Amino acid sequence: MGNKMKKVLVTGADGFIGSHLTEALVKEGYDVRALTFYNSFNSWGWLDSLPNDIKKQIDIRCGDIRDPNGVRTIMEDVESVFHLAALIAIPFSYHSPDSYVDTNIKGTLNVLQAARDLDTGRVLIASSSEVYGSAQYVPMDEKHPFQGQSPYSATKIGADRLAESFYKSFSLPVTIVRPFNTYGPRQSARAVIPTIISQLLSGIEEIRLGSLTPTRDFNYVKDTVKGFIEIEKSDNAIGEEINIANQEEVSIGELAKELIKQINPKAKIKCEMERVRPGKSEVTRLMGSNQKLKLLTDWSPDYSLSEGLKETIDWISRNLDKYKSDIYNI
Repeated sequence: MGNKMKKVLVTGADGFIGSHLTEALVKEGYDVRALTFYNSFNSWGWLDSLPNDIKKQIDIRCGDIRDPNGVRTIMEDVESVFHLAALIAIPFSYHSPDSYVDTNIKGTLNVLQAARDLDTGRVLIASSSEVYGSAQYVPMDEKHPFQGQSPYSATKIGADRLAESFYKSFSLPVTIVRPFNTYGPRQSARAVIPTIISQLLSGIEEIRLGSLTPTRDFNYVKDTVKGFIEIEKSDNAIGEEINIANQEEVSIGELAKELIKQINPKAKIKCEMERVRPGKSEVTRLMGSNQKLKLLTDWSPDYSLSEGLKETIDWISRNLDKYKSDIYNI
C-alpha cells in the first residue's frame, strides 16, 4: 500500500517543525490533514508560505489543541497522528506557566483520549531534549534521567509520561519522539540560531546573547522531519521513546563565532543579563545518542551543521522582515 492511501494528521502544522513535516509528508505521498491554531486573522502560520501546489493537497483545519471536542473531530478517520502542537519558548514559560500546562499537558491528553476512542493506528508525541535537563552523561540516551529545569520542560515531561501511561494502560500505539535542538528556515527569533543570524544580517555589530558556555546538539529541520517520518514507518517503534540527535555538540559561543565569521567578521558578542536564564534552570550541556533511532529505522542525517547553517542564513536573508532583531524575543 502506497503512502497516498495513508491519511495522517499533523497538529501544530502552522509552526516551524510542523510546517516542514506537513510539506515533507505531502511530498512523500501521504494524505495529509493539518491542524492550525484558530485565530481572527485566518492565518495558517507557516503553511501560508508553502507553494500552492503543495498547499492545495493539504486538508487544513483550524482549531485549538486545548479543545477536546475539536481535537476529536479533527482526528476522525486518520490512521496516524503527529502531535507537535505545543508552547515551546522557555523564557515565556517563566512568565506564563499556566498556559504551558493547558497546551502541552491538556492538549496532549486530548490527543491521547481521542486516539483511544477512535482506535487510531499510530500516535507520535513530539517531546523535547529539554526533558533531560543538563547532561549527567553523554551521549544522552533514552534512559537518561528526566529533570524539570523550566516550566516548559516540566510540562513536556508530564505530556510524555501521560503518553507512556496510555501505551501501558490501554495499549495505545504511542511513540514518544524526542528531537534535540532543531534549527532551520521558518524558526522564530526566540531560538538562538535565528537570533544570531537576524542580528548579524540587520547590521548589528554587537550581538546580544545570554550565556555562551552551554552546549547543544543541533539538528537541521529536514533531518528532524526525516526522523519523524522514519519512526512512523517502523512498527518496532511503538511503545518506545526515541531521540533524534546528531550526537555532536557545540557551545553557543562557538556557534556565534562561526556565524559571525560567515556573515560579519567585524561583529562582537555582548552578554546581556536579561537573556541569561536562572542558574539552576539553565541546561548546561546537551548531546544526544542517536543509536536507538538508527537501530529501529533507516534514518541518518543528511546535513552537517555548516550545510544547515548556510541554508538557514540564505532563507533568513530573504525573510529578514519577519524578524524583530532589535528586541529580546521571549
